[in-house]
Amino acid sequence: MKLSRQFTVFGSAIFCVVIFSLYLMLDRGHLDHPKNHRREGSFPQGQLSILQEKIDHLERLLAENNEIISNIRDSVINLSESVKDGQRTPEAINFSQGNFSELSPLATMYLSVDPEDCQFASKSGSQASDVQMLDVYDILPFDNPDGGVWKQGFDITYDEHEWDSEPLQVFVVPHSHNDPGWLKTFDDYFRDQTQHILNNMVLKLQEDKGRKFIWSEISYFSKWWDGIDSQKKDAVKRLIEDGQFEIVTGGWVMPDEASAHYFAIIDQLIEGHQWLEKALGVKPKSGWAVDPFGHSPTMAYLLKRTGFSNMLIQRVHYSIKKYHAAQKTLEFFWRQNWDLGSNTDILCHMMPFYSYDIPHTCGPDPKICCQFDFKRLPGGRVSCPWRVPPEAIHSGNVQHRAWMILDQYRKKSKLFRTKVLLAPLGDDFRYTESSEWDQQYQNYQKLFDYMNSHPEFHVKAQFGTLSDYFEALRKASNLDEKNSNSVFPVLSGDFFTYADRDNHYWSGYFTSRPFYKRLDRILESYLRAAEILYSLALVQSKKTNKMKVFPSVDHYKLLTEARRNLGLFQHHDAITGTAKDWVVVDYGTRLFHSLINVKKIITDSAHVLILKDQETYHYNPSTPFLTMDDAQSSQDSLPHKTVIELSKQPRYLLIYNPTEQERSSVVSVYVNTPRVKVLSPSGKPVVVQLTAVWDGAAKITYDAYQISFLVRIPPLGFGVYQLLEGLSSEAALADYNLYHNDKAKLVKPYRVFNVKEIQNALDEIMLENSYMKVWFSGNSGLLEKVNTKENNKNHRVKMEFVWYGTTSNRDKSGAYLFLPDGDAKPYVFSDPPIIRVTHGRIFSEVTTFFHHLTHTIRLYKVHGLEGQSLEVSNIVDIRGEYNREIAMRISSDIESHNRFYTDLNGYQIQPRQTMSKLPLQANIYPMATMAYVQDSKIRLSLLSAQSLGVASLKSGQLEVIMDRRLMQDDNRGLGQGVQDNKITANLFRILLEKRNGVDMKEEKSTVSFPSLLSHITSSFINHPLIPMITYADIGIPSLLNSFSPLMSSMPCDMNIVNLRTIQSKADSGPSEEAALIVHRKGFDCRFTSTDLGLLCSTTQGKLKVHRLFNKFHVGSLIPTSLSLMHSPPDARNISEISMSPMEINTYRIQLR
Repeated sequence: MKLSRQFTVFGSAIFCVVIFSLYLMLDRGHLDHPKNHRREGSFPQGQLSILQEKIDHLERLLAENNEIISNIRDSVINLSESVKDGQRTPEAINFSQGNFSELSPLATMYLSVDPEDCQFASKSGSQASDVQMLDVYDILPFDNPDGGVWKQGFDITYDEHEWDSEPLQVFVVPHSHNDPGWLKTFDDYFRDQTQHILNNMVLKLQEDKGRKFIWSEISYFSKWWDGIDSQKKDAVKRLIEDGQFEIVTGGWVMPDEASAHYFAIIDQLIEGHQWLEKALGVKPKSGWAVDPFGHSPTMAYLLKRTGFSNMLIQRVHYSIKKYHAAQKTLEFFWRQNWDLGSNTDILCHMMPFYSYDIPHTCGPDPKICCQFDFKRLPGGRVSCPWRVPPEAIHSGNVQHRAWMILDQYRKKSKLFRTKVLLAPLGDDFRYTESSEWDQQYQNYQKLFDYMNSHPEFHVKAQFGTLSDYFEALRKASNLDEKNSNSVFPVLSGDFFTYADRDNHYWSGYFTSRPFYKRLDRILESYLRAAEILYSLALVQSKKTNKMKVFPSVDHYKLLTEARRNLGLFQHHDAITGTAKDWVVVDYGTRLFHSLINVKKIITDSAHVLILKDQETYHYNPSTPFLTMDDAQSSQDSLPHKTVIELSKQPRYLLIYNPTEQERSSVVSVYVNTPRVKVLSPSGKPVVVQLTAVWDGAAKITYDAYQISFLVRIPPLGFGVYQLLEGLSSEAALADYNLYHNDKAKLVKPYRVFNVKEIQNALDEIMLENSYMKVWFSGNSGLLEKVNTKENNKNHRVKMEFVWYGTTSNRDKSGAYLFLPDGDAKPYVFSDPPIIRVTHGRIFSEVTTFFHHLTHTIRLYKVHGLEGQSLEVSNIVDIRGEYNREIAMRISSDIESHNRFYTDLNGYQIQPRQTMSKLPLQANIYPMATMAYVQDSKIRLSLLSAQSLGVASLKSGQLEVIMDRRLMQDDNRGLGQGVQDNKITANLFRILLEKRNGVDMKEEKSTVSFPSLLSHITSSFINHPLIPMITYADIGIPSLLNSFSPLMSSMPCDMNIVNLRTIQSKADSGPSEEAALIVHRKGFDCRFTSTDLGLLCSTTQGKLKVHRLFNKFHVGSLIPTSLSLMHSPPDARNISEISMSPMEINTYRIQLR
């Protein structure tokens, strides 16, 4: 009986909501679509004026209805929790009312996760691969015996008659590796080298149909293309058609695979592929990554999703290469750890030797291979370090020379499973001079002609492209025939951390130049927000004449430039921090300019979307309607808040939520007076915490005050808050305790705020909210332990800072390498630091001022997601140090032993093992967004808003290297140390989660997933809310009090990676279509699911897109490949998308 009564109430509540929604939709319909009605029947102007009165009447009713709706929504949510049969409707919490009201943040939210959505994490990893990289690490001794001519390998022998029945097919693939910035800037390299390489390519390939060449970096290629005449362009198109010239990968750059986030990797792939399609009509099909310093399976997945079938990698740990060579597993199907089938398999070729240069690519003996690099002929600028120069080929030596190189080819082919061999022919910035083309191509052609005309050699040698090689390989191994058993094994796992020789592990670059690694992530977040808002504003601006002046073409050019600048920075010498100082400045300047530009696109797009009456739209570039609340003064400085001037007239604060779930978060802005009142979108006063703006540790500046308050913003939408000067009962001042031991530092008396000064408090400091209690040392101000209230358990979570030095050997740490002088030394301070404790209504925090860093841990006192983790921020400054690296270390009592987990590219989790058989530097791994340790009861996660190196050197411990200053080069070609350190900010969250029902067997599993809470917390710190303020306080046209482009939150596990307007086919402006990129995240359910404050549910990966948008109508939705290159054969307009966990899909979407 009780249940049916609940249903009655529940039903009638929904009925009320629906009726009211209809009421408001009428209201909104006439406000937002005066010219362009997508509902049946258009209203002529005359009727509009009659409706105006009714609309005004509705306006007056809005405020009263707000209260009612608010209450109904609360009761609906509370009721829906008590409906036991799992029929929880995410639609019940929707925003179609048009007027968005605040939910009492204290209404306990239960997360409704479909039980079926929990299956994936438990099944995943059960699929065994033939080669699992974690196992390979277990069995290898990682010794380094001398292998003879192939120093890091072994002696290769063969029997001359092996090829009698099936000859060896050799594909020599000429290539030139062009770094978009490294020792020179992008533009300087282009001017001095790259343009000449490409110009010569057109001439030299046309001389002989048998000549081939491959190219990968579209950033360079597009710059060259824009400067050449149509005759040359036609020649290039012919060379591509004839298969002489091939574009491989075709991304904007060849991206780093450790520090780059999957958003940016996809973005630079799309940028390259879209450019190729428009300029050349070309679709690359094979991946080529010869220089990134270690390889990630995320890249394999993304290439597979773009429609590639083959890929090649090179920089892999020398011991791993040797193992694969011995097992003949250098060619394999790379499968994702989490794949339950074989959908993610992509054929991968791993180059066997030390480098991609010519001495290390024809075969195992570099002394011999170097003699076949004809650029090194005597008299040239480069020679062979092995002191035997090449000889030009002529009739007198061709027999002997052909035998020499064939012997190398045969030995190399013994490491593979087929009689098809790849021999790359190239190096960095090769083939600049016309003479080099002649030297290489003519001499090799003589060798080929000789070999091919002697049947007793049993070889067919030729120039080839990468795809020529893979096609022959597939043919030889019957790969493309159905139901033939594969010759090649399946491999899962990753290839970090890379070492190229001895104990030279490339784990330094995981942290090098951390200032720019942080700037990269900030630009990504703003670019994504700009893309989404621009796409919506573009549609909106076409609906009325008044809005046609929206600068859509100019902004699209700025957007394109930002995509390209961000894309350029994903290059493996850019985000890695491994370029010359002035090249870093060039990258930084590009990022900085694009940051300014995308902020402009965000504010201008918001202007279009937030007006109540679009006829009031007026665009004036010199007086923007909105401005951002922060500014950065140069490419290498930290952003600072701008101060908002208040008066009795309200200033409007627009707050944008860039995430696809409704969001309850704390926003902080600076104002010029402590007398401040904040009104919510529905006009109600909001609780505000007033915090002092400090200048240094102990001085308050009185020309600015920070106000913080809890906002609730619809997904991908805006809430409009009003700020005015005036006394408010809702404003509460924060209190301060200052701990220090120096009487002279006293700055008494403090005005406005209550500041208590305490000398040498050695008792502990405690902060508390409704989820946890947190204790800090009274001496150092650092975190010591956490009590989780849910189960009233104390956990040791101890924060400390440590220093690493570098070895006293000849080889020392540099931009690439980490070569520490042993274990880290504790960070010591002679005087106890100043500790400032803030107690407030919205948040409390402890800030400690050390000589090299300012460290803050903040606890939000709000209900929901924001209150469940600790926010950690550091401002690091090691500019005066000498060969030192500073790390933050968190120690806990979690029994994780030697296992920990790091993410790869923000996309997936890779289990790690800390191994005592490896040196310390080998146990450092890249962390793009998170790392965690766990035992059967608890998981401790460190969520990060920037890529850095991370390790777990003892059980229960996580440490992250925050900055490094190194005085010397590490002999990898850069020719300098890292001494351009900046004052660098970093941001983290620490999350403790109780695990439920965990089977310890699975701790050995090859796969692991974050919880939903962890996923969403991570997206919060990587995509903060974006506040904007109206520029003038007079003459502001009336604004909507909220804008919600979506009907309701997206499912918790669905993430809109991007909504990216596609370029028009005709010019450089926008088209009517956008790319909607969606990622369904894999997550682990075995954590507490009550009271998470997540404002979403899960739906088994199903999404009705036609019901997703609120103010927009989906004209068409067509599935495509990840980078828009291919449409599936059955591509048609669909209305619902359905995705498996971990999948990333792209759709062409047209909104109206």
